[in-house]
Amino acid sequence: MKKEDYNNIKIIEFLSQKEMKRRDFIKLVGSGIVILFSVGDPLLLEAQRGDEYPSDFNAYLRIGENGQITCYSGKIEMGQGVITSLAQMAAEELNAAVESIDMVLGDTDLCPYDRSTTGSRTTRFFGPALRAAAAEAKEVLIELASERLKVSKERLIAENGVIYEKERKENRVMYGELAQGKKITRHLDKQAVLKSVSEFSIMGKPYLRRDADEKVVGKAKYTGDIRLPGMLYAKILRPPAHGATLRIVDISEAKKIENVTIIEEDDLVAVLHENPETAERALGLIKAEFDVPSAKFDDKTIFDHLLKAASEPNVTDDDGNIEKGIGLSSEIFDEQYYNSYVAHAPIETHSALAQVEGGKATVWISTQTPFGHKSMIASALGLQSDSVRVITPFVGGGFGGKTAGRQAVEAAQLSQLTGKPVQVVWNRSEEFFYDTFRPAAVVNIRSGINDTGKITFWDYDVYFAGTRGSNQFYNIPNNKIKSYGSRKGITAHPFGTGAWRAPGNNTNTFARESHIDIMASKAGVDPIEFRLNNLTDERMRRVLETAVEEFGWTKAAAPSRRGVGVSLAIDSGTYVGTIAEVEVNKNTGKVQVKRIVCAQDMGIVVNPEGAKIQMEGCITMGLGYALTEEIQFRGGEIFNRNFVTYELPLFSWLPEIKTVLVENKELTPQGGGEPAIINMGAVIANAIFDATGARLFQLPMTPERILEAMNRG
Repeated sequence: MKKEDYNNIKIIEFLSQKEMKRRDFIKLVGSGIVILFSVGDPLLLEAQRGDEYPSDFNAYLRIGENGQITCYSGKIEMGQGVITSLAQMAAEELNAAVESIDMVLGDTDLCPYDRSTTGSRTTRFFGPALRAAAAEAKEVLIELASERLKVSKERLIAENGVIYEKERKENRVMYGELAQGKKITRHLDKQAVLKSVSEFSIMGKPYLRRDADEKVVGKAKYTGDIRLPGMLYAKILRPPAHGATLRIVDISEAKKIENVTIIEEDDLVAVLHENPETAERALGLIKAEFDVPSAKFDDKTIFDHLLKAASEPNVTDDDGNIEKGIGLSSEIFDEQYYNSYVAHAPIETHSALAQVEGGKATVWISTQTPFGHKSMIASALGLQSDSVRVITPFVGGGFGGKTAGRQAVEAAQLSQLTGKPVQVVWNRSEEFFYDTFRPAAVVNIRSGINDTGKITFWDYDVYFAGTRGSNQFYNIPNNKIKSYGSRKGITAHPFGTGAWRAPGNNTNTFARESHIDIMASKAGVDPIEFRLNNLTDERMRRVLETAVEEFGWTKAAAPSRRGVGVSLAIDSGTYVGTIAEVEVNKNTGKVQVKRIVCAQDMGIVVNPEGAKIQMEGCITMGLGYALTEEIQFRGGEIFNRNFVTYELPLFSWLPEIKTVLVENKELTPQGGGEPAIINMGAVIANAIFDATGARLFQLPMTPERILEAMNRG
């Protein structure tokens, strides 16, 4: 299988979901009340081609004869907590107990098409449609109850899975009773009446995650935990570097191991055995030689390469006139910011278990894109899409990295070739090698301020990070933002890159908020006062002022030697303000983040407990990309292949964390899985500057780089 076949997730075949028509689903689930609805995800709609997008429906809600309510969605649960918050949203509109809601996620035979679980879009786009379907279902139930109880609809109340007459509560019927013997299908094609915030009794209340117990005690099943009779474990020969080609392979010694199966199919060389340790030992006996292309650049020279490989820019914002802004400036600033490649490093490595028999394939995958994998596997095996079923168990972290499906295709091919179930679970070295890293990137910023501390112009060039998070929320009359990618025919990166939690926003926020701080310091103004002086967005001002109050900020121009910093940002419709306090060891350059306050306006909060957990997780993960996480490489050779050389945050690093949800009941729920991470690079950089007077321009801010910056003075 060629590299491009594994990495080209865009081969998703939207036509593949036309087999799941309404009649098929009703036949599959049996009796009950079913509400079919479509989710208006703008990115999904943007991706449709002609009539290929399934216009019939792409999600559904079923009420069974036992009163159990089941929501079927192509979304997946990878730790973000949607298995709980979506159940809350459905329960709220149905007037049912949260415990009565089952979530069936990421099973391509049971769930309708969904593009992916990425971009903090589940709550924002799937949530409103789910609420509308639940509201519609409640109306259907009330209609049925009216007939059953011989009472007008206006005299009925739905509460906790029961409908009863206002004046005679004993005249009642349970949801399940109304579904008995019924096959009622309603296609939601009108605007359902949703509850107002003042009517909420479930949404907005903190709920313990419903998967918490089984995950804490170890009962939760991930792909690598699944076992099938006769299953073989596969270990696969890997190249020493990206771009390397297999020249010679000798399997003679490996074949001597009893009951071992060796597959050689094009460039796929795999050893299979019923015992994974035996398969690993046999793989070690294979002798192979590869041709490795010469390295053209490494982690030290990558930024020069990126600037040379850049295409003509795409102008995304162009307001006012930059030259006019320059003329209005009393101070002009010109700086360049960098970030290195960063790995996703999930706890669970890429895993898949495939069973191919009788012209059909069932594949359990750790993935964020079950339907994309369905199409990819069908293509690789030469099957029709409806002959492939993908099941997504719990996913042990994704962060944007579990969209590519090499391991799933490998497992499916090996199962097809051996006639047995095959499991492929990457070890940590494979996970690092085949990761689609957050791309290395460069940002150039030229800006100016006048004598009153107002920003006069902003000329912003971002290379290879994209524009997410680059748009200005400060008041800047002369603003131009340009984005650069690869020139046609030029490969910018020597290995795969892709989405990494809030793609691009970490890079853009680090550059923007560092640059804002540089201007504030030069003006001799407190960094928060400087921001407020250039900010009329009331929502952002409220977030910043909330963070300031919770932190107990005292005004002072940086560097004040207190070690405090601030950063503001927007992601997925959510506004975030973060303030940090750090301590820097002047001899070693080591940073200890002592305290973090993060205020977040994410509109209506479905589950405050889950939202705060996500904020804390983002802050913790953000410590890594800010301070230590970096891929070292030469050409296609990756040097960081384990957690000895790739350093993740430890418990000993954790600061005191205070999270604040800024109330905004006027706005529908916004994204919460990513926003709190985007400030971490900038807020720590600004706090380091305040502590030491040393400005850091590259992520991660390792002790060596901090010492170098301090020595520069």
